[in-house]
Amino acid sequence: MKSTESPRKISIDPDHVQNGLGQLVLTLVKLLHELLEKQALRRVEAGGLSDEQIERLGLTLLRQSEEIERLREVFGLREEDLNLDLGPLGKLL
Repeated sequence: MKSTESPRKISIDPDHVQNGLGQLVLTLVKLLHELLEKQALRRVEAGGLSDEQIERLGLTLLRQSEEIERLREVFGLREEDLNLDLGPLGKLL
């Protein structure tokens, strides 16, 4: 039995593919960044890091955040574009 619905067309526009891929990659990078921030906070609160390590960790996380923001702007994405809706599971970030 044939379906009466027409098949969805796949966009082959290179700019659209690049932005979609950029959105996916940046979403994953932002998720990993947030996980790293939470882990870093736990380590700081546990007292297992020296002042120098805390300073380096904070600087690294700050630079990562700035780079994520820079790339988000390069791809023309809004902050909410990086928060994927996972349906019944809710928002990713």
